[in-house]
Parts: sequence; C-alpha cells; structure tokens
Amino acid sequence: MRKSLKFEIIRGAAAILVALAVAMVFIFIISDVPFQALYNLIVAPFTRMRYIWIILERMIPIIFTGLATCVMFNANQFNLAGEGAVFFGGLVAGACAIYLRLPPVLHAAACIAAAMLVCGLTMLIPALLKTKLGASEIVSSLMLNYILLQLGVYILSYHLADRTQGATMSHKFLDTAIIPTLVPKTNLSWGIVIALVATVLVSIFMYRTRWGYAIRMIGINQSFSKYSGMKVAATVVMCQVVGGMLAGMGGAVEILGYYDRFKWRQLPGYGWDGITIAILAKNNPIFIPLAAFFMAYLRRGCDLMQLNTDVPAEMLSIIQAVIFLFFAAEQFLSKYRHKLVVRDAKDEIAGKAAEKEAKGVEA
Repeated sequence: MRKSLKFEIIRGAAAILVALAVAMVFIFIISDVPFQALYNLIVAPFTRMRYIWIILERMIPIIFTGLATCVMFNANQFNLAGEGAVFFGGLVAGACAIYLRLPPVLHAAACIAAAMLVCGLTMLIPALLKTKLGASEIVSSLMLNYILLQLGVYILSYHLADRTQGATMSHKFLDTAIIPTLVPKTNLSWGIVIALVATVLVSIFMYRTRWGYAIRMIGINQSFSKYSGMKVAATVVMCQVVGGMLAGMGGAVEILGYYDRFKWRQLPGYGWDGITIAILAKNNPIFIPLAAFFMAYLRRGCDLMQLNTDVPAEMLSIIQAVIFLFFAAEQFLSKYRHKLVVRDAKDEIAGKAAEKEAKGVEA
C-alpha cells in the first residue's frame, strides 16, 4: 500500500512537471519576455502575503467541488453536475440570506443547509435516471447543469433582483447571513475552515464507514458488489446525492463568504476545476486540499502572468489539459511501476531466504 502511494505521488508529480514544461515551451514561442512570464507564473504568487491570501480564498469552493467529484468518481459514477450544483447552491443560499431572519451563525448555517438539501435532491435526477432507466449519468448531468443555470437566472432576474442596481444582481444579504472574514483586510473567510472540516468528515465517511466502503467497492467492481449482497442502486443514488450536497455547500460558502449579493449569471467554473482536483488527488479526499492549493496557485500565477506580461491567462487551460492527458494515460511510467514491483518481489524473496537461513543456523 505504501509503495503504491509512493508511485502515485511520483506519477502525479511527473505529470505536473511535464505540464509545466509544455507550458514553458508555449511561453517561449509566443512571448517576447518569456523569463518574466515564467517568473510571474511560478514564483510571483509567493512573493506577497496578499497573493497567498488570494490563493487560499480561491481554494474554498474548489475544495468542495473536488470532494463532491471524489465521492461520485469513487463509485465509478461520472456525474458532471457539480458545476450546476455550485451555481444553484449559491442561489438558494443567497435567497435564504435575503429573506430568512435568524441570529448570526445560525442564519449562515441555515442558508448552507438549505443549499445542501436542494442540491442533494437535484442530484436525484441523474441518479434515478441511471438506476431506473439506465441513462448515462454523463449526458444527463451535463444537461442538468444548463437547466439549473437557466432556472437560476430566471429566479434571479424575476424574483431576487434589486431593480435599483445598474446590473442584474440580488438584494443585499442580511448581515447575520454573512460568513465572517478570517484574516482582516482580506476576503479570506471562515469558509476555508469549513472546507477543511468537510475534508476530514468526507475522509472519515469514505474510509471509516460501511457506506464509504460500499461506494469504493462498487467503483472497483459493480458486478461483484451486486452478487455479494450490496445494494448497488441505492449506493449509486446515495453517492450522487452526497456529491450534490457537497457541491451545493461549496456554492453557499463561496457566496456567503465572498459576496454581499448574488451576482452570478454564468456557471462559475468551480465544478470543472473540481474534476481536475479529484483527478490530481487520485480520488482520495484527504489530498483534495493539496490539489486545490496547487490549482489556486496556478490560477493566481496565470493571472499575474497575464497582468504583467504578454501571455494570456488561458495558459492555465493548456496546463490542465496536459495534466488530464498524463493522468488518464495508464501506460505513463508503467515501466517504472514494473521495476518497483520486481524490486519489491526480489526484496521479499531475499528477506524470506535470510529468515529461513537464520532459523536453520539456530537449529
């Protein structure tokens, strides 16, 4: 197990390095100041504390979407509706922040709970289509994203919009619903703590409960799980509902911790980042914050590179694409894995032989 983890870490680091190398090649081709661009991409995000706080701010929603994707992918359910759930979770939380009247802390908790409930129920649509009708959850969840977007824009435009503003946005949230700032003079809220607590709880759920065990076993071999007596259909539905709740929670925490009104009119992109993060973390929830930190760091580096040089921030898309490519390639570093297996087997044989020889000498 330890050797396998070591190999996956090496494989992930190699994929990231290759992706950065490809990005460097493109930068040298298109930029008149390639070294300045590389400095802004790789080094500059760590040169000021303000940039560090921005990286931590950007981690918050993608930790939740990474956890949501992680839970669903562990059951081999490629549900891609986390993007729509983030958007709609933020909308539900925003509506509750406007119209509910509760004491501080309790108000924010109620907004987050409402977002989790609605998004969890929403995920029943692709889950039941999969289990009852055999419909592909990839197709149904992708379509669901745009249904949630258009429904949310309608609700915002006709029921939540503040007509006194120059753009379409909701009325201001009540102060009692706002998640307070963790670091003064920054936008880093207590949402980062909520995200880390959620990471711990999801890790416990996945590796210390029978439901998490069932999810992982179904992901490994659904047929075997079915014949061993597991309730496969119920577990498939459960994992997608849990994923929806986590994504909705991410949208709620982001909206209440970073904004004072609901302003999204497009899908925010956090769901797609969550897929990348889950792949980087190898669907292990405990590594999700590390992967989220890496993605937030890259995004900040690309922003600084665009601001200070002639390289566009879309370079991040190239890096993500290459990481996807190498993580999806099963043969990437397969020879190195084979060498590790052979070396471990030889070490085990040598150890047993030495133990047997020692016993013979004692006799």
